[in-house]
Amino acid sequence: MGTLYVVSTPIGNLEDVTLRALRVLRAATLIAAEDTRYAMRMLGRYDVHVPCISYHEHNKLSRLDEILAALAQGDVALISDAGTPALSDPGFELVFACINAGFTVSPIPGPSAPIAALVASGLPTDRFLFVGFLPRRSTERRALLADLATITVTLICFEAPHRLIDALSDAMEVLGDRQIAVANDLTKLHEEFLRGRISEVIAQYSDRRPRGEFTLVIEGRPILTDNKRLRQRVQLAPEEGSDTPPSEAEIVRRLQALREQGKSGSAAARIVARDLHVQKSIVYQIWLSMTHDDA
Repeated sequence: MGTLYVVSTPIGNLEDVTLRALRVLRAATLIAAEDTRYAMRMLGRYDVHVPCISYHEHNKLSRLDEILAALAQGDVALISDAGTPALSDPGFELVFACINAGFTVSPIPGPSAPIAALVASGLPTDRFLFVGFLPRRSTERRALLADLATITVTLICFEAPHRLIDALSDAMEVLGDRQIAVANDLTKLHEEFLRGRISEVIAQYSDRRPRGEFTLVIEGRPILTDNKRLRQRVQLAPEEGSDTPPSEAEIVRRLQALREQGKSGSAAARIVARDLHVQKSIVYQIWLSMTHDDA
């Protein structure tokens, strides 16, 4: 019986392939690749001549029996377009099927965009959560971000260039103006990191169109004691004509009233922010805290 090797391949720079990955690819009887055209270019660069079949999002279930049959004859290597298979790429179903069928599954570690972006982000690396691609629609994206808002570990996600500005804007509104590192075209010739507050990164892209592949590394929610949370959760500005800012209790009272009227978090935050002359992102953070405390 053969082994399924889950082989990491370069995410940009072809020099990042490992010696072990090349040895395994050359010794396999079959390579299952997300994109055979990309695979043949990469394999040709390193003189790997092994039969290659497509295994992608649209045929991953229909290919299972064929790959399992190939494993009965020898080793199979699974590769994706770039990076580590099964990590926001096809592969989970195949790995699961192979394990259930009694085949050995062995990872061949190597390049990974989330890890590469994290270690160069300047944000904490001891604990993190990778959530893959953010949802395409703003309502679904905001819902996911709201679920992540109270998590204290570093957040990592992918985003497409044409949705980057909208995603960053949603992140700032839901999460607040946190620290972020935006990695663009990792390991490629024009690799770039933009680090700072989310608002600062948005401003950087205000006069140029985002291009390439993006990995976002976002600061987690700060860990505060209960007393510090009450004092430091928000920094409020005074109302117009007043020397003192609105109290958090007043904001909570108004939000609760609007919630009872059936208002959504975004709508309620917008109303209270307008009435009290407070940043909407601050009010929305209090809304999220209310929701979390009620859970």
